[in-house]
Amino acid sequence: MSKTQPAKLKVLGRYVKVNALLAIIGAVLGLWALQLLFSYLSELDSLNDSYTMSEALKYILYRSPYFLEQFIPTGALLGAVVGLGLLANKSELVVMRASGISVYRIVGWVLQPALVFVLLALAINQFVLPHSNQLANNIHNEDSSSLVTSVRGYWTVQPRFKTVDGNYDNNAENGADNNSESSKLQPDGSDILYIDYADVQGNIGTVKRWHLDNNGNLQMAIHAEGGRYSGRKPINNASSKASEQYSYEWQLSNMTRLTINQGFDSSQAKQSSDTLSLPFAPKSVYLLTRKAEDLSLTQLYEHRQFMRQQDKRSLTHELAFWQKLLSPLSILSLVIVACSFVFGSLRTHSLGLRIVVALLFGLLFSYVQDLVGFISLATGFSPLLMVLLPIIASAVLGGYLLKRQM
Repeated sequence: MSKTQPAKLKVLGRYVKVNALLAIIGAVLGLWALQLLFSYLSELDSLNDSYTMSEALKYILYRSPYFLEQFIPTGALLGAVVGLGLLANKSELVVMRASGISVYRIVGWVLQPALVFVLLALAINQFVLPHSNQLANNIHNEDSSSLVTSVRGYWTVQPRFKTVDGNYDNNAENGADNNSESSKLQPDGSDILYIDYADVQGNIGTVKRWHLDNNGNLQMAIHAEGGRYSGRKPINNASSKASEQYSYEWQLSNMTRLTINQGFDSSQAKQSSDTLSLPFAPKSVYLLTRKAEDLSLTQLYEHRQFMRQQDKRSLTHELAFWQKLLSPLSILSLVIVACSFVFGSLRTHSLGLRIVVALLFGLLFSYVQDLVGFISLATGFSPLLMVLLPIIASAVLGGYLLKRQM
């Protein structure tokens, strides 16, 4: 009897796992398909001569991994409710509990197939989204030249210096600290630099630069269609940071220079090429020009470390890092809540009502996650703490409801 008991539990556990796995797969694929359909229909309103139906379909296909990753937590919640609910409707859960199988053992069986989707979500975040989102952005990229301001890409303000003879000192712009020459340098306003795109090969997209004088008046505006990384060169630098020991240069192409003279007279000239110097490597430029949702977990970590080296902080990227890192806990906490819904209503509520409650709770959980994210960005509270709050609340609620059924 003692030998057959574990064997029966093994068979029973496999049965529950298969039912939960199939239900979660069906729920995730169903929600994913609906999102793809509605997204494609919404894209049809944006069709024009250059953005055709085939382009819209290609855009949705590239965005499909993002939609899948977004619906895995809700799909796991819904699938767990459906899978256990079907067992409850056949009174199979009642028989299991009457035979002495604890609620926690059954919940453990359901959590095991949910781990498959935990790994799937992590794999999509790490290996798929950075490439698929970039391909989608290339198709559905708005014309930034028509915008007065833009929050995309990389923005920075660089102080400018010139020597007493009127020549500009690039090393001073890059943060050099040469005591023997610092007395010969004079401040010459600042440059506002914008780079809208960069790739891992060192190529950059549109570059815009505005030169302001010491009083903040605009003196010159430069527009370049793109640039290619040309290498690095050492600079005289007393700083101990390795990233500041080199000046990294890009060769800009197809430049247009607008000079604003005194009396607001202006002159425009085209220039075939020019050099852009930055104090960090092409890989860092790539990280700085990408949206947080388009970066993998490791890239977000590298971005976080780079910002620390620069004594800066990006709450948007920190929030995205913790959301992606802790997404497995979100999925597992929602599955625990789903199990508590089923065990708490075996006889009093129908499966349809359980599904509706699960969907409402999944939407509520998603909205709360977005809300605490906005609170973190607005107040500067720890992104880690704000991401953990809904997960802990969901797990505590699920554990409390399960305990009531013991």
